[in-house]
Amino acid sequence: MKLLPAVASVAALFILGMGAANAQACKSPVPDAALVKKGTLIMSVNPTLPPMQFVDQTGALKGMRVELGEAIAKRLCLTPEYVRIEFSAMIPGLQAGRWDIINTGIFYTDERAKLMQMLPYEDQAISISTARGNPLKINKPEDLSGKSIGVEIGGFEERKARELDKQLTDKGLKGMTIRTFENFAMAFQSLRAGQVEVALSIDSTGAEYQKRGDFDRVLHGLFPTPVALAAKNKELSIAVAKVLNDMKADGSLNKLLDQYGVKATDGTVLVKGPAS
Repeated sequence: MKLLPAVASVAALFILGMGAANAQACKSPVPDAALVKKGTLIMSVNPTLPPMQFVDQTGALKGMRVELGEAIAKRLCLTPEYVRIEFSAMIPGLQAGRWDIINTGIFYTDERAKLMQMLPYEDQAISISTARGNPLKINKPEDLSGKSIGVEIGGFEERKARELDKQLTDKGLKGMTIRTFENFAMAFQSLRAGQVEVALSIDSTGAEYQKRGDFDRVLHGLFPTPVALAAKNKELSIAVAKVLNDMKADGSLNKLLDQYGVKATDGTVLVKGPAS
């Protein structure tokens, strides 16, 4: 019996030693100087786009992009940390050094690539949703003439709503009444309340709401454009691109995207941005 404490001590030392060895074995390729906080990958997310990013009934962050962020952090030997914030504040916050990565499904544009490092990895497009049963009989973009539409403010989606509006007026049709909201959840709440007649979102979210029986997705596949992660630091961006390409090579990226009905962009993930 006297030997038991000694055995326990040896076992405890062995376990501690194994933990230290594992910590040493997982050394991040990203230097501390490239991060907002040492040992941590801080990502901004706007959790209003189920199933890609949302908050469940317990208040926990869920969704494909949350899982992707966690997988990237793990492969970089960093601790994932999320900041929940409206999209309109994300690019200014990135430039101010408040987080390392925008992980909210930001659409790639050449204008944005002049402001930050972008890593297009996912194909997305725009959907139009209506009340269940499609009472307005919207079957083509021209059917949006004269309708009120809800969309998140300040993003790619608002820009495309305004392009749709211009397409209508260029054809001599009546334009739409565009109402902007702080996030997509508020836009869909407005649709539910009858304050707007249609809501614009990404394809994945439109499909999810239809699957739930909340709304009908009457148009989809509009304005197909790659979705990206975005970062300020070039060194971090290169490391994240390597992780995404490793995930493509081992099949884990496609496996994750497939679970959510999303397609990865073709080819190698490249960093596109200033001095890239």
